[in-house]
Amino acid sequence: MDTVDRIFALLDKTDMEQQAFAAAVGVSDDTASNWRRRKSASYSKYLAQIAEVLNTTTEYLLTGNGPKTRPALDAEDGLPSNAVKLDLGTFHRIPILGYISAGLPLYAEQHIEGYTVTDLNGGAEYFALRVHGDSMNALGILDGYLIIARRQDEVENGQVAVVMVGEEDATVKRFYATGSTVTLMPQSTNPEHIPQIYDTAKTKVRVIGRVVKVEFTL
Repeated sequence: MDTVDRIFALLDKTDMEQQAFAAAVGVSDDTASNWRRRKSASYSKYLAQIAEVLNTTTEYLLTGNGPKTRPALDAEDGLPSNAVKLDLGTFHRIPILGYISAGLPLYAEQHIEGYTVTDLNGGAEYFALRVHGDSMNALGILDGYLIIARRQDEVENGQVAVVMVGEEDATVKRFYATGSTVTLMPQSTNPEHIPQIYDTAKTKVRVIGRVVKVEFTL
């Protein structure tokens, strides 16, 4: 069973007609039909909305693991029944980098589009990036989400990293290095995304940080 199977298995267990489902997600009934018939993979851009409409989680839709049903809300304050109060004193502000380029310092004003907060600590330095595209959506890293990265120059093979290739903006991929070859591996439901393989003798590839957290933002 894959993501499409899980979406429509959940839908078929409800009393909701496909047309109403499509309207709630924000697409046409024809688009939803194309998803069901596997003629389109654009559902990957709407997983957050689909999960909300079907009262499930994006993790379940993508992997079949994780909570299949969203936590129930507390009747008094509208919070999930398993919500935990946070100590705001543990949070600190980090920059959201709209992009990273090779020619400017990492935290140059031109890069910063805003700020967010995180409770990650341990003396490390963190920054956030807003995700564009669907090259990592199979890991739940969706278009418009924020990733929180720990700034570091090296990562282990298989870890998800923020990487600078040549003089281009940074990209987020699984990182693998063998000798002078670096492979940046997408994790996507979109078959258009293929591994990017570089000879470091010809192309400069530099790790900027390791992705440690993914956050959904409205």
